[in-house]
Amino acid sequence: MIRILLFLAVVFALGLGFAWLADRPGEMVVTFSGYQYQVSLMVAAVAVVAVVAAVMIVWWLIKSLWNSPYTISRYFRVRRRDRGYQALSTGMIAAGAGDGALARKKTKEAAKLIRSDQEPLIHLLEAQASLLEGDHEGAREKFETMLDDPEMRLLGLRGLYLEAERLGDRNAARHYAGRAAAMAPQLAWAAESTLEDLTGRGDWEGALKLVEAQKSTRQIERDAANRRRAVLLTAKAQALIDSDPNAARTAALEANRLRPDFAPAAVVAAKMLFRENDVRKGSKILEAAWKAEPHPEIAELYTHARPADAVLDRLNRAKKLQEMKKNHAESSLAVARAALDAQDFSTARQEAEAAIRMDRREGAYLLLADIEEAETGDQGKVRQLLSKAVRAPRDPAWVADGVVSERWAPVSPITGKLDAFEWRAPMERLGQLIDSDEDASDAAVPTIAAPTKPAKENVIELTPAVSTERPTTAAASEGGEDHVAPVTASAFAAVPPDAEAVEPAEELARLPDDPGVDPDDENEKSPRRFRLF
Repeated sequence: MIRILLFLAVVFALGLGFAWLADRPGEMVVTFSGYQYQVSLMVAAVAVVAVVAAVMIVWWLIKSLWNSPYTISRYFRVRRRDRGYQALSTGMIAAGAGDGALARKKTKEAAKLIRSDQEPLIHLLEAQASLLEGDHEGAREKFETMLDDPEMRLLGLRGLYLEAERLGDRNAARHYAGRAAAMAPQLAWAAESTLEDLTGRGDWEGALKLVEAQKSTRQIERDAANRRRAVLLTAKAQALIDSDPNAARTAALEANRLRPDFAPAAVVAAKMLFRENDVRKGSKILEAAWKAEPHPEIAELYTHARPADAVLDRLNRAKKLQEMKKNHAESSLAVARAALDAQDFSTARQEAEAAIRMDRREGAYLLLADIEEAETGDQGKVRQLLSKAVRAPRDPAWVADGVVSERWAPVSPITGKLDAFEWRAPMERLGQLIDSDEDASDAAVPTIAAPTKPAKENVIELTPAVSTERPTTAAASEGGEDHVAPVTASAFAAVPPDAEAVEPAEELARLPDDPGVDPDDENEKSPRRFRLF
């Protein structure tokens, strides 16, 4: 656009110049070699402009002829490069689509048209083609070759990391990720793998530095970074709680400041403060965490904050927790446990039953069984409560990747993921339901014998053993006796409409632990007359 404007400006200036000369007539006299040439001023100006244009055209032609070999070679070189990049682009698309044959074909074509030292993507395409063909060894060699090129080094480390993960070699994968993280801390995959390695080795300081680097490079949000720092500081405090109490106290308090609702951090921080006899500050930390989310460890530590307290004082502290979080099962269970220790069985029973009404769970029934045994010693009721506990939903626990733990841990023991444990109820136990269904399917179904002729009494007998062969009508007609044939479910559909009906008795529910019929009662009953059910 600017060039067009400049061209128009030059043409406009020339036009103005010629117009100005046309309005001012004059003559131009040139004496040369004894001759005198006289022309008008306009003709002289036009001649000068024509000579300059001719010189410029001649110069352009000479320059074009001089540079023609280079121009021709550059044309073919550019055309060859364009074909190579087209083949490279097609090969990358084929590799992404999973077409290994086409990717390999375009790799060879691109390698012929473009030098690999000029375009590093040829190495990547060749490695991807090897992976699609199943040649993992060849792909690893290509990735290792990329390590020598500073421009391709991170790409090679990424490929070797993925291959190590595929083979299950976690040490090699973390080694490559560590090298990549040292070169480029902004790489999320390298930072995450390195973080897992540091937490797996218990290097909490290194993990904290890495999380801070992730936060500074904005790989993770501020809230996520604070959450990770709280988890790492809690783990650090737990590791130093015996060896370095001061460092453990500092780490725990910082973790609680970052996440006041995180129960493990609150418990560790309060425990360190209780060791220093700072019961007031430790209790405030536990109360804040309890208001956010009640937890049994918080209740246990809060009620036993002062070891010299009497059982009634512990009960009062448990009731104080209950006032902070009313109508919650954990509050009622905390009061029930403290009341049981204080031998206040009425309060303990009342709170345990209230917890069951709010959240039916295994621990509440077990606590109620302990209360029943301590107060009355009635083993029958205790066994009944224990049976209910077995069938009740499980209590919440720390769960991560299918692992259920009574204690919190910073990383998952299965995947090594940081902050994987969650406080929730584990999956329900379905084994008893499946077993009961299998038993029901295998149980023998009693068969009912139907008379071929109307009997004198409306009595139907149960036959203990039934033959699988049904007597034919001809055989029944040859004998003079009445034959009794077993009737299955399909035979009920063939019962004539004029057959006499038998009134069914009320259905009796049989408990799984029913001991059966007493032998003396069985002898008193008639062996021939009984109703269907």
